[in-house]
Amino acid sequence: MRILLVTALVGTLSIRHHVEAFSLQMNAKPIGSSSDGIPPPFRAVASGPPPSSLLRFQPPPKSVLSLRLASTATDVLQTSPTTSETKQGTLGLLTFDLDDTLYPIDPVLNDANNVFVQKMAQYGYSINPQDIVEAGKRIRESAGKNGVAMSHTEVRLEAIRSEMERNMLEKKLAECAEDWATEVKDLTAPLKASAKKWAKSAVSETVVESIYSAWERERHHSAERHLYPEIITALQKIREEHPDVVIGAVTDGKANPMLMVFSLAPYFDFCMSWEDDAAGRTEFYKELGNVDGNADLQWIYKAAIEKGKEIADAKKELKKDIDMDDAPPVWIHVGDDLAYDVGGSASCGAKTILLDLDDEYHQTAKLRFPPYNNIPAWNTASNDEIAHRKAMNDEAESMVDKRVSRLSMLPDAIAEILNNE
Repeated sequence: MRILLVTALVGTLSIRHHVEAFSLQMNAKPIGSSSDGIPPPFRAVASGPPPSSLLRFQPPPKSVLSLRLASTATDVLQTSPTTSETKQGTLGLLTFDLDDTLYPIDPVLNDANNVFVQKMAQYGYSINPQDIVEAGKRIRESAGKNGVAMSHTEVRLEAIRSEMERNMLEKKLAECAEDWATEVKDLTAPLKASAKKWAKSAVSETVVESIYSAWERERHHSAERHLYPEIITALQKIREEHPDVVIGAVTDGKANPMLMVFSLAPYFDFCMSWEDDAAGRTEFYKELGNVDGNADLQWIYKAAIEKGKEIADAKKELKKDIDMDDAPPVWIHVGDDLAYDVGGSASCGAKTILLDLDDEYHQTAKLRFPPYNNIPAWNTASNDEIAHRKAMNDEAESMVDKRVSRLSMLPDAIAEILNNE
């Protein structure tokens, strides 16, 4: 009888031990989970190591119509998210366009052009901003007809140079006419040719670059003065809600938030410009001017992805207990232009937010195309380029994930994308 009681007692203790062990196992936290419950960005996927150990961004299942695409299958990590992964995403990379996205471009260019006129006057040239704009249009049209690709900076530098030459030529011809006691129109062709050659050689490249540098500096200062009122508050909130996010700028011009030290610089990690890469830039601008072709909008976004990953990896090295079981990070691009911002980024795997802001923001992108056809005075695009862009805009409409009318709505739009709403 005593033996039976001992055996029963041992069995009861053994069962209790297994129940308690199972309970502890069920309540345990997953190995590697962070103590604060906030997953660090750009983490590996639990389903297996990424190819060549480089984690990239997962593209959404979107088709790109006529935008010329490189094969992204080998460039972007393809994974099949589980049910739990689709419930909540982690914001890994957030990129912004700049002009008409963070500030209105019209007053910024007006301020820069006024400084440009003042700088030209210091060197003895009497000129107005519209002269440069018109010269830029002629230069771009001529370059397009000759199959030459020119960036915005190259066009502006050449426009400054050509207007300086024209100004000096007019002065030299007036001097020659006075010396010969005749009218300028009556000067001989050889004399006019000699004056033209002299004017061309008399223009200093140092002066041209100095004038352009003054224009570019004022462009940044004016952008800081004209920032949309809510943008700093929105960036602060985004940083608070997503402390590990990498924030970058992607622009087709020369603006750089990293140079706006009194406003945007603290919130941005990097800036990518269409003009940074000579090979990609040349191909992009050449195709943009060709109505029969399709501008490759991918290379700049791929460069932004790699830069974002580089920065994220550097941040990750400073952290401990990296969780390997989180969903793939989400990349969101924010901008005002359907073709460049939405079409270009979506084709590389981004979720997109189109800033179709209220009239009080004075955006210009959508007004440049039919039915508005309100081309800004500073715009140097040809009619062919505008027609091409309109077609690209139409194709990118279906790639918009969120559309907001006020910048104060931006943090909520990001949250909705991350929650698949």
